[in-house]
Amino acid sequence: MICGLLFTVCLIVANIVESKLISLFGITATAGLLIFPISYVLNDVIAEVWGFRKARLIIWIGFFMNFLSVAVFRMSIALPPSPFFQNQEAFESILGSTERITIASFIAFLCGSFLNAYVMSKMKIASGGKGFSIRAVVSTLFGEGVDSLVFFFIAFYGVLPITELFMLMATQTGLKVAYEIVALPFTNWVVSWVKRSEHVDVFDANISYNPLKIGEIE
Repeated sequence: MICGLLFTVCLIVANIVESKLISLFGITATAGLLIFPISYVLNDVIAEVWGFRKARLIIWIGFFMNFLSVAVFRMSIALPPSPFFQNQEAFESILGSTERITIASFIAFLCGSFLNAYVMSKMKIASGGKGFSIRAVVSTLFGEGVDSLVFFFIAFYGVLPITELFMLMATQTGLKVAYEIVALPFTNWVVSWVKRSEHVDVFDANISYNPLKIGEIE
C-alpha cells in the first residue's frame, strides 16, 4: 500500500512540475527529473517483491489517478475565476498542459512502466532471483528509454528537428538511469527489508504479461 501511494504521488507531482525547465551541470532538463525516476525505483521494488501482477495493478491505479488529477485541473481552469483571483494565467500555464502533451505523457507512462516491470520479472526468473542491481538498471534503461522515446516523439514530432528530439530522448534517459544507479544502495536496502518484513519474494510463473488482463489484476 505504501509503495503504491508513493508511486502515484510521484507520478502526479512529476507531471505538475514537468513544465519547469532546469539546468543541471549545463544540461537542460525538466523539473520532473527530480521525482519521476522514483516511480521507476518503486516499480522495481513492487515487481521484484510482489511480482508483475501487483506491478500491473499499481501501474493502472497510477494511470487512473493521474487521469483524475488532470481532469480536475482542466475543470478548475475552465471554471470562471473569482473577481478577486488575479493569477488565472499563471494557474493555466502550470496546470494546463496541451492535449498533445497530456496524451504523450499518458501513453509514454504506460509503455515505459509495463516494459520496466516485464523486464524485471523476466530477468528475475532467468537469474533465479540473483543480481537485483543489474535487473534494476537494465529494466530502467528499457523502461525509461521507451518512455522518453514515446513521449518526445508524440509530443514534439514536427515541432522540433529530429536530431534535437533524439538528443532530448538520450539526455533524459541517461539522466534517469544515472538517478537509478545513484539510488541503488537505498533501493537494495528497501527490497531486502521488505522481503524480510513481508516474507514475500514472488517469482512470476505461468502468468499472463498482457497489460490488459484485467481479470488477473489482484
